[in-house]
Parts: sequence; structure tokens; C-alpha cells
Amino acid sequence: MEELKELLEEKYNKYNNRSFIDSDPICIPHMFFRKENIEISSFLTATLAWGNRKSIINNSRKLMTLLDNDPIDFVMNAREKDYKVLNSFYHRTFCGIDALYFLRSLSNIYRIHGGLEQLFSNEFRRKGNVKDCLIRFVEVFFELEHPLRTEKHMADVRKGASAKRLNMFLRWMIRKDNKGVDFGLWPKIPSSGLFIPLDIHSGNVARNLGLLKRRQNDWKAVEELTSALRRFDTDDPVKYDFALFGMGVFEK
Repeated sequence: MEELKELLEEKYNKYNNRSFIDSDPICIPHMFFRKENIEISSFLTATLAWGNRKSIINNSRKLMTLLDNDPIDFVMNAREKDYKVLNSFYHRTFCGIDALYFLRSLSNIYRIHGGLEQLFSNEFRRKGNVKDCLIRFVEVFFELEHPLRTEKHMADVRKGASAKRLNMFLRWMIRKDNKGVDFGLWPKIPSSGLFIPLDIHSGNVARNLGLLKRRQNDWKAVEELTSALRRFDTDDPVKYDFALFGMGVFEK
């Protein structure tokens, strides 16, 4: 256990620094300074975070350009004709019709529910569990009339999804360790409550290290791995996402 913790801490410190930003999708929200722009760009970038990392970054940057590099202004002030710029957007199977609904839903969240932070923080105050926050978020996100196809772009933990991209988004928003990568903008939710953003890279490394036995990358695996990582750091278990992901991607 001590040797394993030593390894995880070493890799966490190796990858959790500002040099990590440029090659990671988190570079997109780091383009912004206003809190709401960081939140919205983080959420949209995390949504696109599957496939080739270079493609993720390029297409996320294109999406920000379509929003005039001021996402909160678009969300709050876009008129019907303004949404037409999204028709040409696509990233893999996420296309214009999906982008259009995502922006409409974000507008609803900021106008009716007080914004992304308030939506998540209120649910955490009520339930005290990030899993419940994820469930509530999906309910609110799709409370408007929407294309059925768009639902596949939002993970639902009630159906056993690992919710990698949502958990990554929450890591970006909540963790604050002053190393310059994660933003730590939402103080009402503690880092101790976060779940690991499980993907094929972190999952494979976790299994090789004996931290994860479940073979599927689903929500049960997320809970199992997060529970194992809490043994090494109760207050901030998902900091080891840097270690697992870094070893999986950069140290094959």
C-alpha cells in the first residue's frame, strides 16, 4: 500500500502542473477569465472529450469561436437567428442539432436555475452526494423539448454509465490545489465527494495496479475505483486521475 501510494503521488505531482494544460482539453476553459465563461466552456469541452485529443481541442476551439469566444453572452442573449451558426458544427457524432439543444438547455439553466454551479451546489446541499447531483443535472438538462438523439451525448448514471465526461467537468470546477490546472470555482462541493473520471486509460492502469477488479468501465467501476483511491487521500481522491491517466496515455 505504501509503495502504491508513493507511485500514485509521484505521478500525480509529475502530471498535475501547468505544462499539462496545453496538450489537454482543459486548455480551452483556460482561455477564459470570467467565471461563467470558464464553466460553460468547461462543460462543452468535456462533452466533446472523446476520441483523438488533438481533434477534441481543435473542435472545442471551433465551438468557442462560433460563440464569439463569449459563451455566457451567447447563452444569455442569443436570438433565434444567432443559433444558426451552430448548424455547421460537428465533432464525431455530436452535430449541429445537438449543439443547438445544448446551448438552449444551458440558457434555461442560467435563466431559470441560477446557473451550473447553483444547480449542482443546491442538489449537493440537499442530498450530500455527487451521484445525486449528476442525476438531478440530467433531469434538468433535458427538461426542455429536445431531439431524442441528443440524449446519447449525456451520460446517465441511473443507467449505469460511468459519466466520465461529467465527472471530469466536476473535477475541473471543484478541485483546488493551487497547481494551476483545475479551477476550484465551486467551493460548496468538497473534493472529497468527487468521483474518478473513468476512461479506458485510467481503467486499464487501475486494473494493472490492483485498484480495480471490475472489468466493465461503468458506474460500479467508478465507485469501486474511487473508494480504493480514498484509502490514499480521503479529502481528494480524484487527484490521482492525473496519475492514472498520465501513466495510461504518456507511459504506455
